[in-house]
Amino acid sequence: MPTNKKFSALFEFATEGILVINKSGKIIMANPAIERLFGYDKDQLLDHEVELLIPARFLGNHTSHRDNYTAHPKPRSMGIGMNLFAKKKDGSEFPVEISLSPFEDVDGQFTIAFIIDITARKQIEDAVLHQKKELEKLTNELEKRVKDRTMILEEALHDLENSREELSAALEKEKDLNELKSRFVSMASHEFRTPLATILSSLSLVTKYGEINDEAGQAKHMARIKTSVSHLTEILNDTLSISKLEEGKVSLAFTYFDIELYIGGTLQELQVIAKRGQQLNYSHSGIKNVYLDIKVLKQILFNLVSNAIKFSDENSRIDIFTQAYPAQITIQVTDYGMGIPDEDKEHLFERFFRAQNVINIQGTGLGLNIVAKFVELLNGNITFESQYGKGTTFFIKIPNKHIE
Repeated sequence: MPTNKKFSALFEFATEGILVINKSGKIIMANPAIERLFGYDKDQLLDHEVELLIPARFLGNHTSHRDNYTAHPKPRSMGIGMNLFAKKKDGSEFPVEISLSPFEDVDGQFTIAFIIDITARKQIEDAVLHQKKELEKLTNELEKRVKDRTMILEEALHDLENSREELSAALEKEKDLNELKSRFVSMASHEFRTPLATILSSLSLVTKYGEINDEAGQAKHMARIKTSVSHLTEILNDTLSISKLEEGKVSLAFTYFDIELYIGGTLQELQVIAKRGQQLNYSHSGIKNVYLDIKVLKQILFNLVSNAIKFSDENSRIDIFTQAYPAQITIQVTDYGMGIPDEDKEHLFERFFRAQNVINIQGTGLGLNIVAKFVELLNGNITFESQYGKGTTFFIKIPNKHIE
C-alpha cells in the first residue's frame, strides 16, 4: 500500500477523533470518529473555527489560549488532572482528553488535535469517590462512638475510683474498644488498598484498549473494575451489617419461596467469582416451599460459599446441600481446601478473627461473625467440622415456619 494511502487509512479508521486546525483556528480536516463524537457531518465542520466544539462557558478564555499555543507550538496532552469538556451538535457536553501536535508544511502551520471521550472513565472515578466517602462516613461514625464510650468511661472512673476491681473491668472494656477500632482501621487500610490499585491500573488499560479498538481487552478490565468495586461494597456491607445486628436494627421479613430454585439462582451468581475450574455442586431434598427471611438466607449463603471459594484451590469443588421439612431447614456447605488449624477453631466466629493460615488471603474477618449472628436471629444454630489441609464443612439448622 502506498505511504499516502496508509496515512489516509490511519486517519479515516482511527478510533480517536482527529482534527487538523490551521493557524487561524479553523478546522480544515476531520475524521469520521469526530463526526461520531460530535454529531456533525464533515461539511458542517470544515472552515469553521474550532470554538464551534467548545462549551459556551469556556469560550472567553479559549481563543487566547489557542493564540498562545499557536505562538509557541509544542506537543502536549490536555485533560490529565483537569476537567475538559467538549460540546456536541445538540448542545450537550461530555468530558474529553485532548493531545495536540503541531506541524508545518509548504501551506503553513497546522495543529493536529486527538480527542478521546472519557465519559465511562469519569463514571467509574465517581463510583470510586462515592465508595471513599462512604468509608470516611463509616470511620467518622466509629470515631464518634469511641468518643462517646470514652466520655462514659471517664464519668465511670470518677464514681469507681475507690473500687479497684470495677475500675479494672472498665479499663479492660475500653482496651477492647480501642483494639476493635485499631483492628477495623488495619483491616480497612489493607482490604481497600488492593481493589483500589486494581481499579486505577484497569482504568489506564481501558483507555489504551479503547485507542486500539480492542473491545475484548476493554471488557476484561471493566470486569476487573466491577469486581473490585463489588469487593469494596462487600466490605462496607459487612461492617454495616455488624453495626445493625449489634444495635438490634435488623427486622425479619418472612415469606414463602422455593428454596431449591432460589439457592440455585444465588449459586449461579457466586459461580462468577469462583476460581478457575472451581465447581459449585448443589443438591436438595425434602419439601421445596419454605417460610423464611430470604434476604437473611442470602447473606448466610453468600458469606459461607464465598469463604469456601477463597480458601479452596483452583479446579476444586464445593458441595452445597439443603434439606427442608415442615419443622426445620438444614444447610450444609463443604469445601476441600486448606481447613482450619485446631488452635484457631474456638475463635472462628469472633469479629475480625482470621485463622493463621489465611492471613495472606483477602478478607475482613467479619463474614463468619455475621453468619453466626444471622443464624442466631433466626433461632437456629451453626456448627462446623474441619481437618487442617483437607477442608471444612459448616452445618446450619434453622426452624421452618412452614404451614401445611
